[in-house]
Amino acid sequence: MFTIGEFARHGRVSVRMLRHYDAMGLLRPAHVDPATGYRHYTAAQLARLNRVIALKDLGFTLEQVGELLDEKIDSGQLRAMLRMRRADLEAEMAAAAARLTGVEARLRSIESEGCMPTDDVVIKPLPGVRVAELTAVAPDFEPGSIGPVIQPLYGELFQRLDAAGIRPTGPGIARYEDAPGGGILVHAGVEVSAAPRDDGGLRILDVPPVERAATLVHRGSMDAVLPSAQTLARWIDAHAHRSAGYPREISLECPEDQEEWVTELQEPLA
Repeated sequence: MFTIGEFARHGRVSVRMLRHYDAMGLLRPAHVDPATGYRHYTAAQLARLNRVIALKDLGFTLEQVGELLDEKIDSGQLRAMLRMRRADLEAEMAAAAARLTGVEARLRSIESEGCMPTDDVVIKPLPGVRVAELTAVAPDFEPGSIGPVIQPLYGELFQRLDAAGIRPTGPGIARYEDAPGGGILVHAGVEVSAAPRDDGGLRILDVPPVERAATLVHRGSMDAVLPSAQTLARWIDAHAHRSAGYPREISLECPEDQEEWVTELQEPLA
């Protein structure tokens, strides 16, 4: 089982949102510790969470979402509804495009439930690596929130490295952690061999090794990473492992067409 924080991370939602869904009866925890009141969830509950988010993003109120879920709406009906909403969103202003991407990611995750192979998940140690990185804060861990933060960071990072005469020696490495004041610290980095430094913006530092991590290769845009990320979460839960933090994202191939990107997700295990 996952703690509420871990489940929020794998579902790409906030803890506050999960508590609200619990209060409304939309998504109850699988187990609540009677002594502490701590909530715990299973990977199987990601399926219901995906439906709640998808229906909410279609414009239904949470009360209507509850009624639809009680009617046990199937994935075919939900797919048709999402496609209708997609046609509407495409006619709206550009700001709605990011929201549409989130809807499509939830749809892919719903369609792939029980279908995505987990044979490709590999447990392996992660070596320590020296990276140059820039950091900023995203409001949450949803793909639509991370993308607008991390993409400009990488553009600025490579400009700074070029100006400093520092050449990357390995792949891009994106890391995440909880920000002290809320939100997500986004570290956009790339492997280098230069000396450590910290000039108040650009940092060159040694990222420590990880004894064990569950890894999975994602192919395609990172805006559509949700099905791969949740496949990894289901595998971790099914094999009685415990997550020990946000997954790293290692950019193995980054051609101009983002649909051809190849990225390894590396989730540390306790």
